[in-house]
Amino acid sequence: MALVEIRDVHKRFGQQDVLKGVSLDVEAGEVVCLLGASGSGKTTLLRCVNHLETVDRGEIKVAGELVGYARGANGKLKEEPDRVTSAKRARIGMVFQRFNLFAHLTALENVVEAPVQVLGVARADAEKRALDLLARVGLKDKAGHYPHELSGGQQQRVAIARAVAMEPRLMLFDEPTSALDPELVGEVLESMRRLAADGMTMILVTHELAFAREVADRVIMMADGQVVEDAAPADFFSAPQHPRSKAFLARHMRTA
Repeated sequence: MALVEIRDVHKRFGQQDVLKGVSLDVEAGEVVCLLGASGSGKTTLLRCVNHLETVDRGEIKVAGELVGYARGANGKLKEEPDRVTSAKRARIGMVFQRFNLFAHLTALENVVEAPVQVLGVARADAEKRALDLLARVGLKDKAGHYPHELSGGQQQRVAIARAVAMEPRLMLFDEPTSALDPELVGEVLESMRRLAADGMTMILVTHELAFAREVADRVIMMADGQVVEDAAPADFFSAPQHPRSKAFLARHMRTA
């Protein structure tokens, strides 16, 4: 059984169909990169995985469990209570374009907060693990700094450490480097490389094509709310099959 199972997912905003029957599986330990032009449905699909967006049709399971929904006696899906969804969401880490750190907490406190408040971890144990995680992203010496004292790349690395502190079974990344100055991108990508090397299951929306080629196990090309290509990076980047993949690569490889 795949860790993530996405089946015939549809999503509409107003009159616009954003997802049109998306289906894909992600195995435990896989790194899957979602590529595509703006408006192709990548971020919406990612947000549906942890129920930050509802789906209009279809279903998504993580570790065999529906997220955000329960199946009623009639077989139809209904939204489950928020507390149940929150408990499931706690096992799905997400890193956004913006860092979303608590401005009044230090880097260490940002990483410690959720394990203590949500998982009930003893503060001393949470602080020890938080320091280890900050060390893994190269920020142990910044543990006592507040977000405004950190660069954008450092803040994003704290956000990654904070997500990993919850011991997620799955990590979602929504263009985590898009808000960064170019010289700061590499340090965030290096932290993500380490996660991948540790066997973390990851789904990423990214325009960092060199990173996708190097780290991903699979590349998913989306266009107009559908998956148009699903391939190994070596195949996708050397011999894309779909016209939309070819056009995307021609445009972005030229400007990279």
